[in-house]
Amino acid sequence: MSTNQSSRLLALATDYDGTLAHNGNVNENTLAGLERLKQAGYRLILVTGRELNELISIFPQITMFDLAVMENGAVLFHPHTGAIESLVEPPSSDFVKRLLDSGIPVQVGKAIVATWEPHENVVLQIIKEMGLELQVIFNKGAVMILPSGINKAAGLLAALKQLGLEPQQVAGIGDAENDHAFLEICGYSAAVSNALPAIKDKVHLVTQADHGEGVVELIGHLLATPETTAP
Repeated sequence: MSTNQSSRLLALATDYDGTLAHNGNVNENTLAGLERLKQAGYRLILVTGRELNELISIFPQITMFDLAVMENGAVLFHPHTGAIESLVEPPSSDFVKRLLDSGIPVQVGKAIVATWEPHENVVLQIIKEMGLELQVIFNKGAVMILPSGINKAAGLLAALKQLGLEPQQVAGIGDAENDHAFLEICGYSAAVSNALPAIKDKVHLVTQADHGEGVVELIGHLLATPETTAP
């Protein structure tokens, strides 16, 4: 189906862990697929729950992306300039201390506080007791605490504004609970074959391949049908 320029797909937004990467690593074939898409004129946007320093240490190829949405939507990273833009205030030191005093292992980013299941019940209780406006987001066993209203969709919208793109011009691909928000706003959405059933049920395309090979499959689809929003 032919579409006008405003709705033609012009960018790929992809999750990292469980989608682009398998066990934290991105294979050469996946990198080559991303490069093909980039050479075809598509913008590349990474959308991940990871913190920047952690990701750069295992994925220096982040520089091939035009923008990276980090910490589940709370931080923007400009790979070509190294600029970091926090979209929210940093986490409260009192809140972090309360979690640690309760014996909860945490990882603290510029905006995100992360832990693991089954600590979510204690986290929610502490949020309630302290009267904080925070939300808990799940990601296949990971528990992410962020300000209300911050998710991958909010981060992607901020990134798209800077790139001069609209959500309907983006193809998105993911695998887990926290990907649902950004996939829902994309003009075209896909899930890799290893994605959770709840994600597969909500997208236009479920790839036959898993992880990075699934992303390559989507890339092939986009390159074969560049004028469509719903191949």
